[in-house]
Amino acid sequence: MGGHNEQDAARQGFDVADAAPLLLDPAGVVASWTARAERLLGYTASEAVGRKLAELLTDEDALRVPELVERSRADGGWTGLLRARNRDGRTVELTVRVTPTVDPRRDASLLVLLSEPGEDSGWAMSRTVLEQMLSGSPIGIAIVDTDLRYVWSNAAMEQFGGGADQRLGLRFAEIQPGMDAEAVEDRMRQVLATGEPVVGYEHVGRVRSAPLRETAHMISFNRLDDEQGRPMGVYYTVVDITERHRARQRLALMDRAGEHIGRSLDIMRTAQELADVAVPGLADVVTVDLLETVLRGAELPPGPLAGTGTVALRRAGQKSSQGKLPDSVVEIGEVAGYGAGSPPVRCLTSGRSWRQDELTPLALEWAVGTAADREHTFLELGLQSVLIVPIRARGVTLGVTTFFRRLRQMPFDADDVHLAEELVSRAALCVDNARRYTRERDAALVLQRSLLPRRMPEQNAVEVAAHYRPADELTRLGGDWYDLIPLSGARVALVVGEVPGHGIDAAAGMGRLRTAVRTLAALDLPPEEVLAHLDDLVARTARDEGPLDGDDEGERPFVEPVGSGCVYVVYDPVDGRCAMAAAGHPAPALVTPDGTVRFVELPQGPALGVGGPPFESVEMTLEEGTTLALHTDGLLAHGEEGSRPAAEACLPKPAEQQRLERLRAVLTGRSATLDEQCRAVVDTLAPAHPYDDVALLMARTKRLDPGQIAVWELPGDPEMVAEARRTVTRQLAEWGLEELVFTAELLVSELVTNAIRYSPGPVRLRLIRERALVCEVFDGGATAPHLRHPRAMDEGGRGLLLVSQLAERWGTRFVPDGKIIWAELTLTGGAD
Repeated sequence: MGGHNEQDAARQGFDVADAAPLLLDPAGVVASWTARAERLLGYTASEAVGRKLAELLTDEDALRVPELVERSRADGGWTGLLRARNRDGRTVELTVRVTPTVDPRRDASLLVLLSEPGEDSGWAMSRTVLEQMLSGSPIGIAIVDTDLRYVWSNAAMEQFGGGADQRLGLRFAEIQPGMDAEAVEDRMRQVLATGEPVVGYEHVGRVRSAPLRETAHMISFNRLDDEQGRPMGVYYTVVDITERHRARQRLALMDRAGEHIGRSLDIMRTAQELADVAVPGLADVVTVDLLETVLRGAELPPGPLAGTGTVALRRAGQKSSQGKLPDSVVEIGEVAGYGAGSPPVRCLTSGRSWRQDELTPLALEWAVGTAADREHTFLELGLQSVLIVPIRARGVTLGVTTFFRRLRQMPFDADDVHLAEELVSRAALCVDNARRYTRERDAALVLQRSLLPRRMPEQNAVEVAAHYRPADELTRLGGDWYDLIPLSGARVALVVGEVPGHGIDAAAGMGRLRTAVRTLAALDLPPEEVLAHLDDLVARTARDEGPLDGDDEGERPFVEPVGSGCVYVVYDPVDGRCAMAAAGHPAPALVTPDGTVRFVELPQGPALGVGGPPFESVEMTLEEGTTLALHTDGLLAHGEEGSRPAAEACLPKPAEQQRLERLRAVLTGRSATLDEQCRAVVDTLAPAHPYDDVALLMARTKRLDPGQIAVWELPGDPEMVAEARRTVTRQLAEWGLEELVFTAELLVSELVTNAIRYSPGPVRLRLIRERALVCEVFDGGATAPHLRHPRAMDEGGRGLLLVSQLAERWGTRFVPDGKIIWAELTLTGGAD
């Protein structure tokens, strides 16, 4: 700090009273009028104040005023000659200097210095005049010398720290210390060195009088020169823009909230995003606690939460500006219990916010566990004040958000409460959307899993394993499905399909399609005919259940699975024959017993319901131990966004070949069980949360032992019926099934009699001992028998009625050279 002589010398450098200073408001109206101005123009203060400066000039120069003001604000100042009218009517030529008092880019007051031409010293104004003119101005104005020490300041500068006498001889950095203060002095040095004004500089800091309060100022700097043009110092103006700065901070915080909160439909992640956004912009420590029912996605009653007992919330998110929180603080995912009457419970029950300016360890008894933990947490975090805001959305209370500020921070005020409530309100909608998503997704998953097989039916044709992995998002939850259907003659049908669309509608469409496939499978049709009937059914359903006239199609539920893909495989364990057909679906992969993997060259039919050429099937004979791998296209997506439509799933493309090679490499691996291998394939090829559903069905083929099958060729002679009964009796005795002899004889007698009576050519009788005793009779006829209900006096028509009553199941299936009528009897002792 310099001595008093240096201060007085610096002051006198600014003590020349030849200029006439004026102050104009943003509209150009005279706000102050000095005696010097009255001597120059003759107007008294009462006559000049309130008039526009342009009214005091000649008509020609009055037209120049808007342009000169604009140039002053664009360039930081303007100097030139103007002609004014004296009060007595004379024209007076004046030298005019116009300088904005604050940021010239905004409407701001203007400082105008008037002098007669040739008065070089007129640009340095008298400190006394300056004090008189600006003592009542709300704009802080100060002058520093070339050492950046204060030599003068007006009364308005006191609000920025220190009075006029206290500032004398001090530097800015000594009044408002900190890195930003050094930046302010750098601007002063820049103005002294270059003479170029700096306008609109924003400074954020804390003054000594209010160290906890952060203030923001807008500062404009101009250099002061003596009559020889040598720099004498810097005068600057300061405007308090703290409220504007805080408003910008609040807007920036809300912008970050809109950008970062609710980026997913995960409740826990959304809660953590709320905590991340609020620190450190609003608080130093933030915790987010939600009700257990919210995390489960359950419905909540509207209105404030009722109840007075202890409330157990779940910590869903938390954040500290200092990094890791103490171990005594409840971890994310753990239970945070609050007693009756505690502030968090009061916020839950009332739905209103609560704050406290001064905290003590005792005041936090509701927030943490034991007294020792509470005191340790309080001291380690240095907590100062607290604000609790209930998380409410659509009239429902979901939980509470707690904001803490540490020492050396201002306590929460009313503006902070409004900001926190707006922030939490926005996050609450995201949390509630995530809760609704969880509920809808769980409902869709329950529906879809209930429509998938809970367990595979028992059969001896194949060893089977299946794995289903739903998509990560509700909007992506698709209609992938699989099924294993026992058929007559110990055969099985393997089915994998995919319904277009997502969500509950896709799951419902999948359920309808799976039911239709099971119904058609019961008719014992070849694979290509099953798909043909399924295609007709889907297309007809789409026509019959399409939108009505006047309906908004976008608001109707998706119920028809048009465009679905499906692959249908039939395997016969008697001879190992396998037939399959596909409708817009990837072909199965085959893994031979020696580990070789190949993909079936299966003709691709159109997707179901879209129309196109007829479906074709492929037949082959499989070795025992061959594994069939049927899958949906989600298995090969490999994290790619979406999968191709089902109709394009098998078109030859380089990317498709790469996917198939990945599948080939995984299928060559060996596991202890088929179920482990099935899961390993899905884990390797699909992420934990895939973009599209994944379904994989693996079946390892078996063969029936020849001793389980008995076949006889019978001539078309009615006398052979008795021989057929005796043959069946002997065979059942060999198999140890004497208890079924009587029933089997009746079934064989009726079936063989009908075959000989109504069909030409030989008859073949076959018995299969599997999980049931299967009696099959083949003939060359092309007509199917019909069950009749004869009247009491009818002599015939009771054969099939008798069969239907004696057999567990019975039916007819057509083969290329005729038909087979079959019936099953339950084995009371079980199969070998």
